[in-house]
Amino acid sequence: MSVTIHPTAIVSPRAELGEDVQIGPYAIIGDDVILHDRVRVAAHCVIEGPTEIGEETVIFPFASIGQIPQDLKYKGERSRVVIGRRNRIREYVTIHRGTEGGGGITVIGDDNLLMVQAHVAHDCRVGNHVIMANGASLAGHVLVEDHATLGAYVGVHQFCRIGKYAFVGAYAVVVKDVLPYSLCAGNHARCYGPNTVGLRRKGFTAEQRRAIDRAFHLLLSSKLNTTQAVEAMRRELGHVPEVQDLIAFIETSQRGVVK
Repeated sequence: MSVTIHPTAIVSPRAELGEDVQIGPYAIIGDDVILHDRVRVAAHCVIEGPTEIGEETVIFPFASIGQIPQDLKYKGERSRVVIGRRNRIREYVTIHRGTEGGGGITVIGDDNLLMVQAHVAHDCRVGNHVIMANGASLAGHVLVEDHATLGAYVGVHQFCRIGKYAFVGAYAVVVKDVLPYSLCAGNHARCYGPNTVGLRRKGFTAEQRRAIDRAFHLLLSSKLNTTQAVEAMRRELGHVPEVQDLIAFIETSQRGVVK
């Protein structure tokens, strides 16, 4: 199918457009932008390159993708944004390019929903099936693992990690790593145990949920310190893949974990 470009849109001759791409009124598509098949770009969006956006991603009005990073160390080096397939990027979302110090790339995976005014800073890596609600903001170098959910206006400090299937409640301020499968909220964020409702909705079995619940009990509610709790988790539940994930996440944390 043909490409549809509104007469008021500005599209660089150096942009690459796939089949059935649609670009709305007053949108600006810069040099070195690659839009794969069936990407939809609504009115007034600005996409600067180098940026690559995967198939069937929909970008809503006034989103801005591929601008230079908000990092005073940035000196104009070439860096880029790579966005996967079937994402929904809502109004006024901002996604910035990477920096040399962070590998030069900001990455967003597949099937994510970034709601109004969400922000993804330089060098972030967002996995698949992630939800960022209105105004949620990632500072530079943040990692968000698959199936995590960030509530409205959550702020995540640079270099933090958000573990898979975690839920972070609205307005939380995250300055440490958020454990996989956890439910966190507050300023500063605290962990309130496993994301029980979310895990059930995602199809985790009762046996899996019990093991995760026991692991969080050892970590949060026993009188053990973190090192002792990890050893107890390994002895008692080390055969459970989800608990193995928790242990590995804790042991590789550079900032400490939210408890």
